[in-house]
Formats: sequence, structure tokens, C-alpha cells
Amino acid sequence: MAARLRPRTLTEYVGQGHILSPGKLLRRAIEADRIQSLIFYGPPGTGKTSLAQIIANQTKSRFERLSGVESNVADMRRVLASAANRLANSGATTLLFIDEIHRFNKSQQDTLLPDVENGTVRLIGATTHNPFFFVNSPLVSRSQIFELQPLTVEETSQLLQRALDDEERGLGHLKCEADHEAIQHLANVSDGDARKGLNSLEIAAMTTPPDSRGIIRITLTVAEDCIQKKAVVYDGDEDAHYDTISAFIKSLRGCDVDATLYWLAKMIHAGEDPRFIARRIVIHAAEDVGLADPMALVLANAAFQAAEFIGWPEARIPIAEAAIYIAGAHKSNSVIKAIDAALADVRSGKTIPVPPHLKDSHYGGATTLGRGEGYQYSHDFPGHFVAQDYLGAKRRFYEPTEQGVEKKIKARVDYWRKHFAKLRNEGNRAND
Repeated sequence: MAARLRPRTLTEYVGQGHILSPGKLLRRAIEADRIQSLIFYGPPGTGKTSLAQIIANQTKSRFERLSGVESNVADMRRVLASAANRLANSGATTLLFIDEIHRFNKSQQDTLLPDVENGTVRLIGATTHNPFFFVNSPLVSRSQIFELQPLTVEETSQLLQRALDDEERGLGHLKCEADHEAIQHLANVSDGDARKGLNSLEIAAMTTPPDSRGIIRITLTVAEDCIQKKAVVYDGDEDAHYDTISAFIKSLRGCDVDATLYWLAKMIHAGEDPRFIARRIVIHAAEDVGLADPMALVLANAAFQAAEFIGWPEARIPIAEAAIYIAGAHKSNSVIKAIDAALADVRSGKTIPVPPHLKDSHYGGATTLGRGEGYQYSHDFPGHFVAQDYLGAKRRFYEPTEQGVEKKIKARVDYWRKHFAKLRNEGNRAND
């Protein structure tokens, strides 16, 4: 039914108002027949194929369809040759729609370039992957990219009600009625995928016996049974994987415990590898919590070891414990800033030689070379500290914050730095 109910015009099309509302760029281009090459990017069931067919009808173009999964270079060359003949003989344009264009390899995508460039075909590619990552740059640069959003609950409900009322292509001929709660449930659990909602509604109508009046009534119970478990849009090597972990990390950093738990639950529900989640928590504990709360790294590492040992579903507990602790911890990124500043200095500047008094003196002949001469052993001094030159140059990489435990670290570091500065000043005066 989802295929039968495809919209035939922009008026019938539901959703994507951000690109198709009156006055928007894509709508103006379609109505003015100024379409060149397009790439539609978005999750399943958002109307990518339907929109391509509408554009072909509106622009009176021959619609040719290829699949990134099933089609090969020979299929592509055949379609492109037919398009060239059609254009040369009758002036008719061809709209080439390639579903899942990201599945084509580089060679296949490159085959399209000359005919896209010279206007032999108008290309519309559809993909669930970010085209800037999965489609060749030359093809992307010759195309306009439009991102399609998941349908809202209201938009999905509208499509479901249309399916119930349509006697020609929908379920209207079956005398089918659906309770409001049933429609809302299907729309909500479809998660923005119109195809999933329509197919579930069709299953409900086809498997529910009519009542004494001959009416098929779809109740909430029937709807729940037909759509089953909510399918989270998620794939371990696609955008949802990276976008969700990004949201998780940013929620941890932003101290939003509830958002952290939601994104964690989404990854768990989708079957994400627990070790992947735990690794990201360990990294975050060092990068964003750091010395403001050193226990965060200890707990994160313990959660990683537990997750690796027990796996799903029990791993959700130690991982959640670490995530909650870290989301609520004091935050400091001084550690990553310090090590990156030191690395930048090593990479860009002149390498600082090791001062003679710090060099290894535990071998024969070291004394003759002056290795270790003048080194002062810290534990021989009050407070187990002595000011001496440990670098041979003036550098400052670590900038402690006053967050949590790091406030105490800052006090000690500031105290030591004053003595190091005093030593340098005395050395400068002696050199003068």
C-alpha cells in the first residue's frame, strides 16, 4: 500500500516543509523546471523516491530508475546511452533516479560525471548516508544537497488517515475504521517512517475480521500487535551511529544526566557494542572531567572492564553508573589542553635538549661526562620539594582550573611555580 499511495503531485506530498513550502528553493526550482542534479539525504520512509517521481512528472521528464544495490556499470551505460539518444532525437529530458547511490563504488559514480556535466541526464540520488562522506566529491560538487527529515507524528497521522479514506489506492473500499488512539500509536511508533506506518496499517486491516456490521475496526490493541517493537533508526556504520554517540558525549559534557541516559538507552536498544560505549566514556572521563574529579577515570575504566567481561544486557548497569557519575562530575579540560599544547611545542619548535643534571648517570663513565652532576634529590628536602631547572627553558602548558579536586592541585602547582620562577630570576641576575 505504501507504494500505491505514493503522492503524484506536490499538493499530495506530505512533510519536508523546510524545503518544499511555497517560496522555498527546491519548490521554486521544481515549479520553474530549473532542476539540475540533486541528492536527497535522509532516513527511510521520508519520501525521497516519491519526490523524485513528482519532479519527473512536473518537469515532463522520462523517469529512469537504478539501484545502488542491484545495478551495475552496464545498466548505467545503457540508461545513459538511451538518454543521450532521446535528447538528440526529440529534445526530451531524462531524470535518472539512483536509489542508495552511496552503494555505488567510486568507479561507478565516476561513470556518471560526464553525462551529468553535459546535461544528458538530470540526476537525483537518494541515500540514507551523509553524501559528504559517502558520495564522491566531484558528484557532490555538481549537485544540490537536500536533507529530508523524519515525518512528524502529525504528518504520519495525516498519511494514515488518507490511506483509510482513499477508496482507489488505499483501504477505503474495505469499510475500515481506526480509533484515534490506534492511529496515534502507529504514527508515534513509526518513528517518522511513513512506509512503516502505512504497511502496519495495511497489515492491521487485512488481518482483522469485520464486525457484525461488516466494518473492520482497528483498535489500539490491534495497532500495537501489528507494528510490534519500535524500530530505532540506527546503523553501526552510518550517521545515526556517529550522531548518537556525539549527542551522548555532549550531554555528558553538558552535565545533563537525563539526556545522557536517553542517548545511552538508544544505543543499548539498537545493539551498539558495549565496549565502544565504554571506551568513549573512558576518553570523556580524561578529556572533559580530568583532574576536576580523578575518580571519574577510575570508575569509567572499571565500567569498561565490567562491560567487556559481562556483555549485554547486564553491562548496561555499570555503564550507566559511570555515565551518571561523569555527567554529574565537576568538569575540566585542562589535561587535554596541556598535553596538546606540549605536543604542539615539540612539533613546531626547536627540540629542547635534556639538561646535563637530569641525564642518566647509572652507567660507567657517566660521571666523567658530567651526567647527573648537580641534580638535587627531592626527598632530601623539606616537603619533599626542591626548586631546580627541570626543562632548560621557560614553558607553561598546564593551566589548572578551580573545579572540584583540581582546585587543590592548582594551589600546589601555583606554589611550586613561584619557586621555579624565583630560581629562574636568580639565575638571570647571576648571568647579568
